Amino acid sequence: MRLRPTLPELGTTCLTLVIAAIGAGIARLLHFPAPELTGPALSVTLAGLTGLRLDVMPLVRAGAFLVVGVGLGSIVTTETTSALTRWPLAFVMLTVSLIVTMALCQLVLRRVFGLDRRAAVLASAPGHLSYVISLAASLDIDMTRVTIVQSLRLLTMSILVPLLAVLFGIDVTLAAVSSNAPLPAFALLAILVISGAAGWGLARLHMPAALMIGAMVTSGLAHGFGVVEGGLSPTVATLGFLVLGALIGTRFSGVSRGDVTRAMGAGLATTVIGCVVAALAAIPVAAWLGMPTLGIVSAFAPGGFEMMIALGAALGANPGLLAACHLGRLLILTVLVPLFLARARKAAAA
Repeated sequence: MRLRPTLPELGTTCLTLVIAAIGAGIARLLHFPAPELTGPALSVTLAGLTGLRLDVMPLVRAGAFLVVGVGLGSIVTTETTSALTRWPLAFVMLTVSLIVTMALCQLVLRRVFGLDRRAAVLASAPGHLSYVISLAASLDIDMTRVTIVQSLRLLTMSILVPLLAVLFGIDVTLAAVSSNAPLPAFALLAILVISGAAGWGLARLHMPAALMIGAMVTSGLAHGFGVVEGGLSPTVATLGFLVLGALIGTRFSGVSRGDVTRAMGAGLATTVIGCVVAALAAIPVAAWLGMPTLGIVSAFAPGGFEMMIALGAALGANPGLLAACHLGRLLILTVLVPLFLARARKAAAA
């Protein structure tokens, strides 16, 4: 990764982030859920569809992956780790539902929509968009359709969840990864440095999405064992997710409206499959735990976990279980996606 960007890269990055910031501001005014993420994603997407060439330079991208990874890892607490022993059935069913969802989505994406095997794997992941984006960046895969399908799933969930949130009076924010009592500056700096070193080591081992994984694991271990407490400050979380939202949008740069139209069916299909499988898996878990079915559905649903945790809590599910399930979904997908990719490579070579 080059540390010294070129002037064109600086100009393109600045333009992209300005558009992202404007989108975040408008999304906040319109009361979008997680406006720091959805606003930039939408604004940069729309700007890219007009023909603008937008991008984020590697150094800024790496910083955002580190920050977001630390934020995701900060969700791990002693409560969420203890949930792993209190509610094992939920995690077994979650794992099964993710495998079934990815298998069905890959089948549909390949047979109906014509994606190749590896692209179908990346497009089938029910969530963990930031990981999929960083993973795809390290692979020689045409990401146009994959990104459109994944982004349409995210945008679809971003539209559906607010409608449910309005019904239950929920204000959805990025509070799951930020905190009014954030990590002390020294602790945050130490975690970022260790995360960067861990990411560098994983990259040397050819691990995809090395920075994101390194930051998630480092932060998760530190929080899970009670070494540190607190999440990202609201400002740091906003900057990290704003860049991430911009990265989502840049995937549409240079993409024609026709490409988006052709991928809409695939995006809708994967969203429906993910929601249906999540609902079917949630029913026995809800009955076993004596919790509201809709609350458990929100724990398994393939949407942004900030939104789903807030919605599930309002529906009567245990917040510890909700956080543990959504964190577990990210960790399980971190393992499942490379496994499915390896399987796809073997099948293609056969």
